[in-house]
This record gives sequence, structure tokens and C-alpha cells, in this order.
Amino acid sequence: MKQIGESKEQSFLDHLEVLRWHLIRSAIAVTACMVVAFINPKILFDKIIFAAKDPDFPTYKALCWISEALGLGDVFCFMKMPFTLMNINMSGQFSTHIISSLVAGFIVAFPYVFWELWRFIRPALHQGEQKHARGVVFYTSFLFILGVLFGYYMVAPLSVQFLGNYQVSAQVANQINLNSFISTVTTVCLANGIIFQLPVVVYFLSRLGIITPHFLRTYRKHALVLVLIISAIITPPDIMSQIMVSFPLLILYEISIKISERMQDK
Repeated sequence: MKQIGESKEQSFLDHLEVLRWHLIRSAIAVTACMVVAFINPKILFDKIIFAAKDPDFPTYKALCWISEALGLGDVFCFMKMPFTLMNINMSGQFSTHIISSLVAGFIVAFPYVFWELWRFIRPALHQGEQKHARGVVFYTSFLFILGVLFGYYMVAPLSVQFLGNYQVSAQVANQINLNSFISTVTTVCLANGIIFQLPVVVYFLSRLGIITPHFLRTYRKHALVLVLIISAIITPPDIMSQIMVSFPLLILYEISIKISERMQDK
């Protein structure tokens, strides 16, 4: 017989019911943000997604300034984008509008979605584990947003510039499909948001004793190869974008080693 104040053990179905409500609240948050993005297409498309094809985009202006500061003239200055966007499907623009709004809604609502997920996981942890995992929602959300911003301001514009300017012949004009352009930008941003979670993953794996600092140092060269493979997968097929993604991944890997060391010392 349970004592007064003792927590009631939940059955598997009870856990599923609790999880269901966490997922429902997360879906509501994503949908709400999605609706806001959907009813503001000028901001979503003209100001955010299509900004990467504007010569006045901050990344292009920064590269131009660096080029002039190094005495290279306008080598890295992009004055125009030699391609146009087109839609070839009857429902293409509408479906693109919905999908883009959904991606934007997920990105904006990510901190809340992860908070709901953490609320479901947290009761299963011991008190000491909960103490060590304090702040995980903040750090996970921060790294995700940082990754998305890195993808948006660094990788996406370079990919757009390279692929938009690439020509096998002057006789072939680049007319980029709307869905192809948006897919490139959104995939790069989301992929970088996910891979920036490496320190968080290492933190929990170290707490569980699955990996150690020695393991991470021993396989550093293998990690370099893996980083290059991941960079090639999540970026368009241009060397510059792959290098841009590889650098922060290697930095995050070194940070992860330090995190694993701290977990081992505790």
C-alpha cells in the first residue's frame, strides 16, 4: 500500500497519454507560428527567404568589404544574380507557401517544442541527473538557433551564389525552380541547426558513460573524415559551402571533448 505523498507509478498507457498531450501542445505551438508566417508572405519570402539572392544581403556586403580591404578590388563583390526564379506547377506557389510556413513555424517554436519534450523526459531522471542537466533547454535552443543563423548567413548565400552563377555554357540561362531554391535554403538552415546539437549529444552520452574524452581524442582523425562527409551531405555540391560547414563542426567537436572531460571529472 502506498504512503501518502508517495508518487503514483504510471502505467505504459499513462505515459503514452502524457506524451500525447506534450506532442499536442507542441503541434499547437508550431501551427500557431506557422499561421503567423503564412499570413505574412512578404516578410517570410521577400525579407527572409529571397534575401539570399539580393546583392545587398549582409554576407555579400561583408565579402565585398573584405575584398576591398585586402586590395583585391571587387573580386568578391556580387552586383547581381544572373538567374530568375520560376514556378512551373499549377499549385507550386501555394504548396511552397505552406511548406515554407511550416519550416518557419518549427524554427520559431523549437525552444517551446524542446521544452515540452524535456518536461516529458525530466521526471524519469534521478535528482542528481536533473541537477546536472539544468539549463539544457536554453543551451539546446541556443545552439539550434545559432546553427540556423549560421546556415542562413554563411552557407546558404554562398551556395546560392555558386550554384546560381554556375554555367556550363553561355548559351544556357539559369532559370531556377522556386521549390529548388527554397529547398536549398531551408535544408541548409535546418541541417545546420541539427548538427550544432553535437555538444548536447556528447554531454548526455558522456553522462551515460557511453563515450569518454579519450575516445573522442583517439578518433579525432576519423571524426575529421566524418565531418567532411556530413558537410558534403547537408550542403549543395560546392567546395566553399562544405568548408564553411566543416569549420564550425570541428570547433564543436573540440568543445565536445572539453565537455566530456568535465563530465568525467564529476
